[in-house]
Amino acid sequence: MANQGAKKRREENARHMKNLQRLIIACNVIFFLVRMLIFHSTFTWKHWIGLVLTSVAYAIPYQQIANMAQPSYDDNGELLDGGFDMSTGGVCGYLHDIIYITSFVQVMSIISAKFWYIYLVIPVFGGYKSFGFIRGFLSQGSEGDTEDEKTRKKREKMEKRASRAKFVKTRTR
Repeated sequence: MANQGAKKRREENARHMKNLQRLIIACNVIFFLVRMLIFHSTFTWKHWIGLVLTSVAYAIPYQQIANMAQPSYDDNGELLDGGFDMSTGGVCGYLHDIIYITSFVQVMSIISAKFWYIYLVIPVFGGYKSFGFIRGFLSQGSEGDTEDEKTRKKREKMEKRASRAKFVKTRTR
């Protein structure tokens, strides 16, 4: 029963990667069949560029997620870790978002080329996150200027309390 969690995560990751692969293949097949076979008279070189762009936009995040989902084994071949938990947020969530946005844009671009503007969401969100990160470094110097008397006394009291020596009781056996 050892490593049950790692085995379960390995199976979940394999199932998750298979579902992502199905999504990518389904979107590419839909785009290819509808755009190239049904609307072949309106198919231009721009659609080829769009197909290449979406293929790259699928490949890079998919490879990153696949590397995160890889289980690790020891020298004897025993499972050590089942891979990264795909249900967590952070970078893994952002990579999933890129795949989902790409699939939406690819399928909806069959209807109208204006759906390609949705791709602007990705760099705008990246800029928003970067701005919040940079702003955290820039605003630290101006916080002390707006401190009123009550918050200053509270801060001084907390600093004084934190600077006191703390005694820890231990048991003797």
